[in-house]
Amino acid sequence: MIELGVNIDHVATVRQARRTYEPDPVWAAVEAHLGGADGITCHLREDRRHIQDEDVRRLRELTHIRLNLEMASTEEMVDIACRIKPEMAMLVPEGRAEITTEGGLDIASQESRLKVAVKRLADAGIRVSVFIDAEPKQVEAAARIGATVCEIHTGPYAHTFHSRGRDAESPAVVAELKRIQTAGDAIRKLGMRFNAGHALNYFNVQPIAALNGVRELHIGHAIVSRAVFVGMREAVREMKQLMLRAAR
Repeated sequence: MIELGVNIDHVATVRQARRTYEPDPVWAAVEAHLGGADGITCHLREDRRHIQDEDVRRLRELTHIRLNLEMASTEEMVDIACRIKPEMAMLVPEGRAEITTEGGLDIASQESRLKVAVKRLADAGIRVSVFIDAEPKQVEAAARIGATVCEIHTGPYAHTFHSRGRDAESPAVVAELKRIQTAGDAIRKLGMRFNAGHALNYFNVQPIAALNGVRELHIGHAIVSRAVFVGMREAVREMKQLMLRAAR
């Protein structure tokens, strides 16, 4: 059964625009859970631009849903994860100038350093995921450092889908889907879980949800945007239904 992890970062983005206490990301997480989310994702950035340390603590203590903590592979973030103990920690690249994550983590160029972070997290009982581009060398490197989950970066697919008129049968879109599927097959062959995410929305999610073996999709901005008009619970319900129909 395909699962949905809802990223609530941009609920905190709205709050931080006024440096106030609302909207509350924890409340959003509860509403997402009631709408059918299987997990909650939040990204505690080094610059704390949206999610704050206190949000992560409260999400861990006050919600009853699986927590995925996106994080850079720094000593500070590994320390926080080992203390908070989310069900999963996902290592992502991070740049201060970027608006959102712009590409997958280049594991192949920093295996030794990342292996240390993965071991610390795993020893703390945390499942470790890595956010990577759909490239064989990155999949193989992920297995070597001990990751148990690979999330394939679907941004290039989403951009191609939009630029080709939302035509899932466009050759360019089909090529992107094939790249993701090939990476997913390699992930599963190496004994890891195949997840996917980034820039997925209500128009482009179904071809990804229909891929063979994909276990979980992580979606945030589109759901939070939809929630402005219909509420978080309904926005999550609509996305989950699209995914389930495509997976069937």
